[in-house]
Amino acid sequence: MIETECGVAEALKYACNAFHALKIAFANEVGTWLKGLTIDARRVLEIFCQDRELNISPAYLRPGFAFGGSCLPKDLSALLGLARRQNLVLPVLAGVLASNEAHVERALELIRRHGRRRLALFGLAFKRDTDDLRASPLVTLAERLIGKGYELAIHDPHVEASRLTGKDREFIEREIPHFARLLAPSAEAALAGAELVVVGHAAPEAVAAIARSAGLRAIVDLQGIGELQRARRRL
Repeated sequence: MIETECGVAEALKYACNAFHALKIAFANEVGTWLKGLTIDARRVLEIFCQDRELNISPAYLRPGFAFGGSCLPKDLSALLGLARRQNLVLPVLAGVLASNEAHVERALELIRRHGRRRLALFGLAFKRDTDDLRASPLVTLAERLIGKGYELAIHDPHVEASRLTGKDREFIEREIPHFARLLAPSAEAALAGAELVVVGHAAPEAVAAIARSAGLRAIVDLQGIGELQRARRRL
């Protein structure tokens, strides 16, 4: 038995049934796609459901920022490309990329509400503890903010201009020319002079530095980090 607020309980019922509907639609679209490839969809989904760490688990089921990286966008696009060759319409799967793009737009709108201020952006790689910039929604966010005239300082401890090579370097220099000048070596350096902080992801020490400055500048937390939520409630 879980005791909670009425609004949470009501929203939970809607969320559960929407998710169940989504699962059925997902399974049916995968089945439709695989039938045309003469692959046993039931066998594929039987194995799919045996993964209790990622597939059937709490993994990814937490509101946050948009997805990116070298796997999810690429493989979803590849699946949809194969479906198009089969003249199949898979609206649920096709809508995932559009939904992801809309989430980036919502983040931009949230930032715009604070006005065009000097901005510290925490996180550039598509997730924490990696330097992989490919298809990172934070790169997209940074590029659009620069295009709108925002002055940025970016801190991501795993992204160093001197260490980027090959496709990663080509990608970031194409998306954000002269990006090396925007990189701040520390959280404190990024925060210096910033009037607005945008958190895509951040290491614990950076989160602590941001929390300490919560009363000095506005914070847009795209991940819902507990320590930052508590810091803002204390103000």
